[in-house]
Amino acid sequence: MAEPVVRIPDAKVVLSTASVYPESTATAFEIAARLGYDGVEVMVWTDPVSQDIESLRRLSDYHQVPILAVHAPCLLITQRVWSTDPWVKLQRAQAAAEKLGASTVVVHPPFRWQRQYARDFVTGIWRMAHETDVRFAVENMYPWRYRDREMLAYAPDWDVTKEDYRHFTIDLSHTATSRADTMAMVDRMGDRLGHVHLADGKGSAKDEHLVPGRGNQPCAELLEQLARTGFDGHVVIEVNTRRAMSAAEREADLAEALAFTRLHLASAASGISRS
Repeated sequence: MAEPVVRIPDAKVVLSTASVYPESTATAFEIAARLGYDGVEVMVWTDPVSQDIESLRRLSDYHQVPILAVHAPCLLITQRVWSTDPWVKLQRAQAAAEKLGASTVVVHPPFRWQRQYARDFVTGIWRMAHETDVRFAVENMYPWRYRDREMLAYAPDWDVTKEDYRHFTIDLSHTATSRADTMAMVDRMGDRLGHVHLADGKGSAKDEHLVPGRGNQPCAELLEQLARTGFDGHVVIEVNTRRAMSAAEREADLAEALAFTRLHLASAASGISRS
């Protein structure tokens, strides 16, 4: 029997609820269902719905959109969400993922001022990983810059490949901000790359999270490599739509991001060239 013209990669294309900010978590489910995303990643933040497992379950059931990942509340604005204790935050993220059927918890490395947490982070993440089937995928970050000054805000390091983690998340907006070699970082992650935050950037000091294809990151190259290597994790669209002038413009950006991702996953599988 002849091979099909296009093999559909196992990777699912997922919408981060952060991609609709300042709209609500509920809006993200509506858009994901309408555009045909394979699922959502819930960014746990100040929206009460994002913190409530039963509310999330109802949204998932109503829209028939599975929750495939949970992003633990690691941001500066979420320091008091789900406790001020970072380990409690991760425990609650794990419990939420298990109850909602999500396979992955995304976590940032600690801030440097979280000294005890940072000191125990690598061993603590391994310990939690041994206690569950949920993947703790630690995400690459970036140095903070102001004019000519650079501040190393994360510990043990913003470059998570310098430490021994079981699973990684690669974020292409963060590689742009850190001015790292994205594909070299992916190579260092190897088969421990379990999760992708797909966005673009131009190397600004600000974390841009552009729609894929609008910056200088190798978004297409990465997607094609993932397809060729049989990546079976999730590719999460995590873009900034805050400047959208209308709901229709926001939705158009998210439709474009979805189309870009599916095109380049499929083109590698079918041998179609990007040129």
